[in-house]
This record gives sequence, structure tokens and C-alpha cells, in this order.
Amino acid sequence: MAKADSPLVVIAIGGNSLIKDGEHMDVLDQYRTAGETSRYIVPIVERGYRVLITHGNGPQVGFVLLRSELARDVIHQVPLANCVADTQGSIGMQIAQCLQNEFLHHGVRQEVVAIVTQVVVDEKDPSFGAPSKPIGPFMSEEEARQHQEDDGWIVGEDAGRGWRRLVASPEPLEVVELATIRNLLDDGTLVIAAGGGGVPVVYKPDGSLRPRPAVIDKDAASCLLACELGAEMLIISTDVDKVALNFGTADQVNIDRMTTDDCRRYLDEGHFAPGSMRPKIESALTFLENGGKEVIITQPHHLEGALQGLHGTHIVP
Repeated sequence: MAKADSPLVVIAIGGNSLIKDGEHMDVLDQYRTAGETSRYIVPIVERGYRVLITHGNGPQVGFVLLRSELARDVIHQVPLANCVADTQGSIGMQIAQCLQNEFLHHGVRQEVVAIVTQVVVDEKDPSFGAPSKPIGPFMSEEEARQHQEDDGWIVGEDAGRGWRRLVASPEPLEVVELATIRNLLDDGTLVIAAGGGGVPVVYKPDGSLRPRPAVIDKDAASCLLACELGAEMLIISTDVDKVALNFGTADQVNIDRMTTDDCRRYLDEGHFAPGSMRPKIESALTFLENGGKEVIITQPHHLEGALQGLHGTHIVP
């Protein structure tokens, strides 16, 4: 087990990187993919790092909502906040169990725990009036427009990859379980937290908490945790090998290394799509501006090599 003063790495696993493709989307397929990702995390722990894992849940929340809507004539529907909590529990369990099995296989003694996490947002956040966060599976424009007409969905095109449902994505302000997460990490436990960005909650005037129907960006919540916990490094594991300029065009250029100044310039030039790479770059900037040393963006199977500088895009102050 890592010691309390060992460097902390926050690894943010994308919800889409837990789904290989449109032919492998069911629970067993996701379980297998979580197992593969877990194998790439074990060497990081063996290097002596304390590790906090976060994960996305956009596709999985969409699946739960779709099931709920299809069954609405039979049983009550599931509120969005509950969908986030449900997927935090299920994906967190899958990752935790896969990691436990991998540690057992490697003869590594390591405690692992997944925490259903609440994240405070502002009830007046402007995103509630302008939903922009993609969730659920990709669709054709025709399918999306049909859902818009039949089900009242707000839909939009997602970074050239297809159409998806859009929901509110308020800024994360506070992690309710932060002290517990810090204590577990200091005790040497590998923690899985803030799945899907955490369950969005607001404070009422009497100090009590209430859920809000939204999905917090996973990378923004990961950045918040990394900053609050004093992490040394933030690794964003996604479904592309490296950050690219002119993504998806004949002029695409993959980037090995960027400074924060480079990031700001590329953002101003419109290189990074909202709902896709842009929030990752914005989270990287925030983390580095708050004392972080490095951000790495890459695919799960490159995690160990990325730590050695062999893979991924490395962003530094």
C-alpha cells in the first residue's frame, strides 16, 4: 500500500472508453472493458502512487433513462439524479471488483472502495436553462429528432460522432464526501469516487441537501477533487490516443506536449469540441493553475507508458 505522503494521481476514466463500440454495449461487455482498464491501473499502484479513480457514465445513464421511459406505463420512472447514483454504484462496483481481482492476481495487498458521491451545484447555474451535456447512446439525426418530437428531449450533435440527448451540466462547487475520501486515501486505500461527476445536489436554506436533475461533467468534478486533495497528476483516460488539432480532418495533427499557453491559444482557435475534448482541456488548465504538475490525456491501455512519457498528450504549466 502507498503511504499517506506518497504522490496522488487522479485517473478519470471516460464513460465512452468503458464501451468498446456499438456491438459491445451490454453489462457483461462493460464489465470486461472495466477489467481491461483495471489491468492498466495496477502498475501505477505498484509504482507507489496513491490513486483516486473517477469515471464517466454518460452512455450508462442514457441506458437507464431509456429503460425507464420504455417501462413508464408499467412502473414509475427513475429521476435523473437517481440514474446518476445507480450508475455510480454499478460502474464503481465493476471497477472495484476488477481491481481487487487484479491485485489478487499480482499478489498486491491493496484495499479498494467505491463511494457514491454527492457534488454541490448552484441552483441558479445557467446550464439548467441551456442543457448541453450529452448522455446516452449515439443516434442518427433522424432518430434524435424523433425523440425530440415524441419524448420532449433536447438533442444535439456531439463532436462529429453522432446525435445524443442533452441535459443540464452545472459547475461542480463542493464534494460532500471530500473528508471521507481524503481519510481513505491517506490510509492507503484506492478510492473510486465522483462517478459520472457525482450526484448533483443543492443546499436548501436550512442546510439540508436536495438532488437536482442534471449531469455534472466528469472531468470538471475530477479536476475539483484533484485540486482539493492536492494531487500531483491528473490523468484523463478517454477513447483517443492523443489530443489533436483539426480533429477528424485530413489536416489532423496529434499533440505530444502542450503548455497551458498552448491550450489557451488552441481553445481560442476553436480546435476542441464542446462536450468532447474542450471540457478536458479546460479541466487541465484549472488543475495546473491550482498547483497541479501535469495532466496526461490518453487511452486506457497507454496509462503505464504515459507515466513514462511514451504515450498520450502531456500538458504542463
